[in-house]
Amino acid sequence: MSFILALDQGTTSSRAIIFGHDGAVEAVAQKEFAQIFPQPGWVEHDPGEIWSTQAAVAAEVLARAGLAAADIAAIGIANQRETTVVWDRATGTPICNAIVWQDRRTAGLCDSLKTRGLESRFAEKTGLVVDAYFSGTKIAWILENVPGARARANAGRLAFGTVDSWLIWKLSGGAVHVTDPTNASRTLLYDIHEGRWDEELLELLGVPPSMLPEVGPSSGVLAETAGGLFARAIPVAGIAGDQQAALFGQRCVSPGMVKNTYGTGCFMLMHTGREPIRSRSKLVTTPVCPGASEHEFALEGSVFVAGAVVQWLRDGLGIIRSADEIEALARSVTDNGGVYFVPAFAGLGSPHWDPYARGAIMGLTRGTAAGHLARAALEGIAYQTADVLCAMESDSGLRLTELRVDGGATRNDTLMQFQADVLGVPVVRPRIQETTALGAAYLAGLGVGFWKSPAELDSQWQAERVFEPAMDRSRAADLLDGWRRAVERAKQWAQSG
Repeated sequence: MSFILALDQGTTSSRAIIFGHDGAVEAVAQKEFAQIFPQPGWVEHDPGEIWSTQAAVAAEVLARAGLAAADIAAIGIANQRETTVVWDRATGTPICNAIVWQDRRTAGLCDSLKTRGLESRFAEKTGLVVDAYFSGTKIAWILENVPGARARANAGRLAFGTVDSWLIWKLSGGAVHVTDPTNASRTLLYDIHEGRWDEELLELLGVPPSMLPEVGPSSGVLAETAGGLFARAIPVAGIAGDQQAALFGQRCVSPGMVKNTYGTGCFMLMHTGREPIRSRSKLVTTPVCPGASEHEFALEGSVFVAGAVVQWLRDGLGIIRSADEIEALARSVTDNGGVYFVPAFAGLGSPHWDPYARGAIMGLTRGTAAGHLARAALEGIAYQTADVLCAMESDSGLRLTELRVDGGATRNDTLMQFQADVLGVPVVRPRIQETTALGAAYLAGLGVGFWKSPAELDSQWQAERVFEPAMDRSRAADLLDGWRRAVERAKQWAQSG
């Protein structure tokens, strides 16, 4: 058993990656799945398709690597976090589509909780802001709006899970209903200080405790695969929400170390050590995968739309045929031509938390070309990251010395260089860029003794390229000022009432 199988279940695709003992990638398989938009601001996935694509790529990656189940020591799972699945315990059938983390349908419920003065109560216990991003209000919406759901939940017939729980339920043949602290902490229902589901918060959101999974460790054997999936039972020995998995895979395990993942959204985490820091800047405090001690924390800033803006340029606007074309188009012009693109398609995340903001393109003139839009889209990703970092440094009192990056958009050298320019610090791209899946693999491998200690993992991390800042700081400040003016004009656009 010389390999680890990582299942990386993301927002737009399911992936499976096999890693060797040296942390190198042996094989990759990936399948996209449908994004469902029933109404403006609503985003859904079919849980059955999440499972079918994930099962398919798991089988495919073994075949690509020429391996059998007997070669796999353990399975690790990294997953899109706040996306909410509710299913029938007896049949295993979801009662509705999964409500995706990007979905804004519960913004009104969040407003109601704030009006009742409950925001600080949630923040004290969970480290989160009250926002439609998180799972708790999504569960409440399902119970109130899916016919019969409330009665079935009260009778103990329904199970809730984030995507990790759903996958483990399916992998185990319905035998195990479990999650880990990194996912539980994203629900608005979990006390990160006590390390347990909180009765008061459950009552405030009307969620029966019987729906909830057990909270197990991020690293350790949690389940085994059921018969019929693989030729033998394989232990599932690692779980982490995708961003905490990436932090672990990037080996950002000491206070002050920061990573940013550029996927559908952008997610920056700063390791802050053993004591949770209460944010004053609308960041969230979140548990991370344990390293030196059992309980460790990070500050996190979440940008809702990053790589998704490139998908929109491809699928919505049609100015590129594939995502890879955006870099060449952006480099066809020397600068942004005064154009700023605020991609608030699903509101703004950290540090603004404005569910009513909407996408806006500012500064258009008759001279604006497709290249300017492409460049402005890439720059908008970097500006959002700069906003988060500014808040993070303010909250923590720590100054960034380098930013470790991962995710699909890091292959775009133009974006990475611009990111270094606006931040004024080196941006470091690792040799192994599949860091989300690698983090899940590391957790699973540690859980079964495949790797003996975290120190063994530290020696595997290597930089592939370092992007040094080259822009004059006054120029960077001017660009950021233009960005912030554009953001102010995009805020509150869809304000209800």
